[in-house]
Amino acid sequence: MSFNPDLCRNESEVESKLIVSYLLPKLGYGIEHWHQEVTLGSIRLDFLSFAAQQLPCRLDGDSSLALVLEAKHPRQNLDRHQRKLRRYLTSMNVRYGLLTNAKEIRIYKREGNDIKLVFKCWGSEVDDKIEEIKELVGRNYLGLNPKPNIPKNYDNTTKSETKKIVSNILENQAKLVNLETESNQINQSRRNSMKVIAIYHNKGGVGKTTTVVNLAAALSKKGYRILVIDLDSQANTTFATGLIQFNDEQFDDIKDSYIYHVLRYDEYCSIPEVARVSKFNNPEIDVVPSHINLMDVEGELNGLRSTQTALIKKLKLVEEKYDVVLIDTPPSLNLYAFVPLVSANYLIIPSDLKPFANQGLSNVKNYLQRDVNRFRQMMNKPDIELLGVLPCKINHNYKFVQYTLPKQIQAISRRYEISVMETIIFQREELAKCIDKTREVGDLIIPEPSSIFDYAPDSASCQEFELLANEVLNKIGLQ
Repeated sequence: MSFNPDLCRNESEVESKLIVSYLLPKLGYGIEHWHQEVTLGSIRLDFLSFAAQQLPCRLDGDSSLALVLEAKHPRQNLDRHQRKLRRYLTSMNVRYGLLTNAKEIRIYKREGNDIKLVFKCWGSEVDDKIEEIKELVGRNYLGLNPKPNIPKNYDNTTKSETKKIVSNILENQAKLVNLETESNQINQSRRNSMKVIAIYHNKGGVGKTTTVVNLAAALSKKGYRILVIDLDSQANTTFATGLIQFNDEQFDDIKDSYIYHVLRYDEYCSIPEVARVSKFNNPEIDVVPSHINLMDVEGELNGLRSTQTALIKKLKLVEEKYDVVLIDTPPSLNLYAFVPLVSANYLIIPSDLKPFANQGLSNVKNYLQRDVNRFRQMMNKPDIELLGVLPCKINHNYKFVQYTLPKQIQAISRRYEISVMETIIFQREELAKCIDKTREVGDLIIPEPSSIFDYAPDSASCQEFELLANEVLNKIGLQ
């Protein structure tokens, strides 16, 4: 049986077509020798194979824990996952790890507390290279002792030898417990370290709202506790998360409790009091809504010195409640852009990469350096960390993607000295439809927007936001 990497269109197919159907059988691992989706504390392995199904399981470098296999989406850059694989191998004392996106296959070997690349080939070469792979990580070539550390003449073993064997087993069991405890502690530490991300560009129409709501949905699907804050007076994110369900101002239930009240009152209107549970995604997400009236109260809030730091203080009170906070901002250089930029840890700049959006990047850079970071330094806060420009609402025409898009990306890096994120969000019909979804109630048409994950779970847009979530989690240290 040969392998064709072009048949793998997503991560699931890399797992099923390359690893399960091809590599594991070729390397001598039967169904009884490997396990899928293994969880140990905060470590979640795609595949863990065993040289033998015998106990006790040892974690001393001569372990029957033979090989960790990690599958990634064909468009994923494997370099981004090397650090995670290193943590897996060193934490578990496993010798070898195989990392693949079907297009490329890499094998790493643990050396102390580091890992070394010992083999690499393209997926199209794997048929020709399979014997080399087998000699490294095949079940019969790993150089591991497949039998438990029990002497053949066990019945005649001396008491001291027996004591040593029992001690060895207990030590290995303790390592398993300690590893899980340590992983849980790391996981809890990360949970307590809330990350705040502003989504900002001073050019409108570049996909900020689409990015906020669907990135929030992607992170929520992964089990992270998410808060979305809408600081744009146009309230597009409030609408896109399904909180505006009235067609008459008489039934407007937002104007009396929204982001204005969070910023206006020091002692009152905490985030839990103002936030609403949005059902645009499953699991549900907390959203602090905005309102069109926010435009009318900007002068009032500008006159209060406390406004600039109000959100920082209110977020401090919920840092154990959420893992990630996403803030939608207006396309401006006003107070409602300033507040999230001084409150956030990180910044993503969505851009359609067109000339006007690119020209606006100079304004964004100057604004950060001149106003935002200077204010942050006065508060002893580090400069906001730019995660990069996110290509968004990009034309998916084949020739454009092949020839024009790479030039646009290079231009941003060269002219503006700003990094561009690896993920690309293309302009697709389903992204517009999921936000504009409605339902009829009698004679009324009620907005009922949905995240792309609930609206079109098998769509290309869904995969793109999955990639974005992974990239963001890697960059902010939550994955």
